[in-house]
Amino acid sequence: MKVKYSPEFLKTLKKINVRIRKSFEEQIRIFSKDIYNSQLNNHALKREYKGCRSINVTSDWRAIYQETKEGKDTVVYFITLGTHKQLYE
Repeated sequence: MKVKYSPEFLKTLKKINVRIRKSFEEQIRIFSKDIYNSQLNNHALKREYKGCRSINVTSDWRAIYQETKEGKDTVVYFITLGTHKQLYE
C-alpha cells in the first residue's frame, strides 16, 4: 500500500497545531500496519464525500482519503484534513 497526500492536505497539515500533527503521525503509523485498527475508527462517508473514507486523528480532527488501484498496488490518497465541524457542516 502506498500513501499519498494532496497539496491541500499537506498545506493544512503544516498549519495545524503541533499536538494534532503529532497525533496524525501516530495514526498514520497505526494505519500503515492495520488500516482497520479500531483506534482509527475507519469508516465510509456519505454525501459530498461519497466514495471516501475517514480516520480519526484526534477526538475532533479527521483525515479523509480515497483508495484507488495503480496496477497491482493499492494507493491511499489523503485529500483533506480538518475538524468534524469544518468537514461535515
